Amino acid sequence: MKLSSISIIFFFATLQALSVLQVNSQSTDSCNSNLNLDLPFDTSLLNCLPVWSRHDFILRYVRNLSNVWNFVLSAPDTNSFVAMGFSTTGQMVGSSAVVGWVSADGSGTVKQYFLGGQRPNLVVADQGNLTIVENSTSITSRSSRVYLAFQLNTSQPLSRVLYSVGQIGVIPSAPAFALAEHRDKVSTLLNYRTGTSASDSQHSRLRKSHGILNMLSWGILMIIGAMAGRYFKQWDPMWFYSHAAIQSCAFLLGLAGIISGFVLEDRLDAEVDTHKALGILILVLGCLQVMAVFARPGKESKVRKYWNWYHHNGGRIVILIAIANVFYGIHLGEDNGTSWNAAYAVVISILFLLSIILEVKLWRQN
Repeated sequence: MKLSSISIIFFFATLQALSVLQVNSQSTDSCNSNLNLDLPFDTSLLNCLPVWSRHDFILRYVRNLSNVWNFVLSAPDTNSFVAMGFSTTGQMVGSSAVVGWVSADGSGTVKQYFLGGQRPNLVVADQGNLTIVENSTSITSRSSRVYLAFQLNTSQPLSRVLYSVGQIGVIPSAPAFALAEHRDKVSTLLNYRTGTSASDSQHSRLRKSHGILNMLSWGILMIIGAMAGRYFKQWDPMWFYSHAAIQSCAFLLGLAGIISGFVLEDRLDAEVDTHKALGILILVLGCLQVMAVFARPGKESKVRKYWNWYHHNGGRIVILIAIANVFYGIHLGEDNGTSWNAAYAVVISILFLLSIILEVKLWRQN
């Protein structure tokens, strides 16, 4: 009797374990799984790859002959929205995203959002830069997973792809369909040709190095060097050596910062034409300033005043463009952009106030 009871208990425990295993197997997805979904496009030839292991996101995609790309994003159903965005810089601000969720009544909703800023009112529903094929969007909940499907009409989707998942139990609602802050997000680089995806975080160190080098060189040291050349001429010849040393250091660090920018652009395949053009302009003007030093006429030369005018005003133009480009670069970088903006603004304000004080002092002396 005792053995029989143990056998019965063991039998039911085995059945329970098998049922748990069955449920778990049904709630998972893999690239070996077949998609039995009612979609307006063929799913048999989709490329498949895991794109976000932390939240078990799996992406399937393919391009057909008419420049229409089919996407199916699979994720665990956590009663929250899932989103897939396309960005030129790898940042959320300025990107367009396809966002989907399944309501409590089982109905699914898919909308495009334009992420114009970090504030909720700048995340606008039914707007964006994606050309979504009409009647191609759907989201389905099946076996504890959601499948977000859509088609894009484009020759080549952006390779900077963002994924995010919303707060559990919080989904947009009519009429505004305001999107609450995500629970987690990731920025990736997707190679559509090879079918590989990599996290964008591996380039964050290079991005920070690029920003710090250019901010310190063109945006700070260049200003300090110019101040040394204008306001400390009473300490001759130390002012000249200080001015030359600071500007040389700024130029070399700035050159390294611009080179790192070219490397970063190549790795990220980012569209930063304006930022890049300003950086090249700064480098060219900086090179002209360096070349002008070697062509500096003597103090008694008749053309010395023209050289002074060129050198002084050329330096001012470099500094003004550099300051603007540093702030613009911080805007493009987005990550901790507010704190970086505030810190750099404080430094520039201090240097500006100090230059005003020294300028008044110089004016009184003259």
